Amino acid sequence: MENGTYSNDSADALAPTPADAMADNGDYSAEIAKAISSFLAEDDWRFSFDEQKGRFSFSVSIASAIKKIFYDVLVHEDSFTVYAVSPIGPDEKDREQMTAAMEFICRANYGLRNGNFELDMNDGEIRYKSFVDCEGASPSKEIVKNSIYVPAAMFKRYSEGITSILYKNATAKEAIEKCESNS
Repeated sequence: MENGTYSNDSADALAPTPADAMADNGDYSAEIAKAISSFLAEDDWRFSFDEQKGRFSFSVSIASAIKKIFYDVLVHEDSFTVYAVSPIGPDEKDREQMTAAMEFICRANYGLRNGNFELDMNDGEIRYKSFVDCEGASPSKEIVKNSIYVPAAMFKRYSEGITSILYKNATAKEAIEKCESNS
């Protein structure tokens, strides 16, 4: 990725497959997949592609409290969804930590224009989702780039808050104020 802010990692160690990918029946747009593949190859990403499911997988190292995130890009018939998954999250058995993480995610999402954070209430997984509607058109290189770079930028911006909640017992309000005052 440009400017040395992020570094592309091997697709060997991938995040768990989002539930959405499991339900995918393999019907996807080859044209959208080609646009994504072309961007990833040109931008020097190391990735894998599951032709059966229309799913790209890769990871990226970021200069933040969360050092690495894992991507799943799911291609649909007329759209694609980018999931960037954190390798850490709240302990689903720790009610206080889950509550703080929920509040943090709600506060972080307020006002976001391109995508949103999600928290899986079953296992504590935190991910960032970006959805791109391609109905009637193939996505441009810039659209694909933004859909992939934005989740990394959001994790970079908010990872210190996430780790403050998980490891320093910060409140959601304290954590979000720290993240948003640094930007």
